[in-house]
Amino acid sequence: MIAKIWKKVLFAILIIACLFNVVNKLVHKASLDQELQSSAEYIQEKQIENGL
Repeated sequence: MIAKIWKKVLFAILIIACLFNVVNKLVHKASLDQELQSSAEYIQEKQIENGL
């Protein structure tokens, strides 16, 4: 009886942890795209300034 309860509790914790991981990756993906975009713009500006 107790084993079934613990199994359900641990299974629920596992599902919550997986969902948290997925949401966390989706949130940080957008900021990574913004960082890459700003880095590319910075490199282009520097190349224009140097005349390359």
